[in-house]
Amino acid sequence: MSSILRTALVSAGPACRIGILHSGLNLAPKLGTTFATRALIHTGQPNNNSLTGKRINEESPTGTEGFHLKDSAASKQGLTTPDAVSTLPPTIVRGDWVLFHPVYSQEEIKAVEVLQREAKTISDKIAYYLVRLTRWGFDLVSGYKHKPIPADSKMSLEELRKGGYILDEKAWLSRILFLETVAGVPGMVAAMLRHLTSLRLMRRDSGWIHTLLEEAENERMHLMTFMTLRRPSLFFRGLVLGAQGVFFNLFFLSYIISPRTCHRFVAYLEEEAVLTYTRCIKDIESGRLPEWSNMPAPEIAKDYWRLAPSANLLDVIYAVRSDESTHRFVNHSFANLNTETDVNPFAIREPDMLVKGRKLGFSREEAEQYVQESHQMLEHGKADSK
Repeated sequence: MSSILRTALVSAGPACRIGILHSGLNLAPKLGTTFATRALIHTGQPNNNSLTGKRINEESPTGTEGFHLKDSAASKQGLTTPDAVSTLPPTIVRGDWVLFHPVYSQEEIKAVEVLQREAKTISDKIAYYLVRLTRWGFDLVSGYKHKPIPADSKMSLEELRKGGYILDEKAWLSRILFLETVAGVPGMVAAMLRHLTSLRLMRRDSGWIHTLLEEAENERMHLMTFMTLRRPSLFFRGLVLGAQGVFFNLFFLSYIISPRTCHRFVAYLEEEAVLTYTRCIKDIESGRLPEWSNMPAPEIAKDYWRLAPSANLLDVIYAVRSDESTHRFVNHSFANLNTETDVNPFAIREPDMLVKGRKLGFSREEAEQYVQESHQMLEHGKADSK
């Protein structure tokens, strides 16, 4: 089984996953709303993870070393099409980002569930308790309590806030801004280390780098979105600088020692993020955060997530929570794989939120099956296009 997964498909290519390739156009309805084709597709030949797998003068089929824009009929339709991701409404890319990111339907954003994976192995327990310690420390510093509100409570909004039952908009924003400045670190560090390993060992990465870069950029866009609501003080920026410096170096060293533990750590961290944004959504919908109830969505958010012109901040937070659920799913899946030999099962496509929002990642067997299904879909697409 491991040899099949190891040689199945996929190696890293140009950072482009928002366009859908010609071979997959006829398959989009079958692949789900968030089908996204990567730019580099392997042919499944043995030793596809090594530069010595081909003779110097051996010809490669189109797309083996990365698709050119002219190789795909879809390139003439713009960077984004309704079939490529669940886009409402279909538009073209207007922002300065180029990496893939999901765009969600209303059904998808409501499908996210608060889940927690049981820590079974020693490395999982280390990751879990490190996240709990990090969460406890940050809650202590930020004054975050979010105590359960008594069922028969008749306290006013001000009394609830003073009692530590809920946060006001300033406290929520400070918490979100700080979390997002740190959340963008793991993906970039992991991608950098895998990039350097690929260069040093002169072999392909099996598609991991770009998914990790996409995660880092996605978290950065969360920060850019919420930055439109508040300009942090110099003191706040100093805290971020210190936390980022410490976390970057600790994660850097940890990833060198045990990438699987680090991916599990990130997945547990994303579980906490999903919980946090779920609580924020409940506060808004229950009227306990009136300052954000009717606040219009920032323009950058409307563009990035393809939100409707009338979208409000609640729609943005739903989209952000869905992103965090994606990172939870992907990192739990990565932690179940062999980080040195297994390919990235999400290099060609990802499940939609009806899967990612309700499931804590793929097991190694499920990842292998998912890669094989991706192969079959692409092969059928090539046959249909002839």
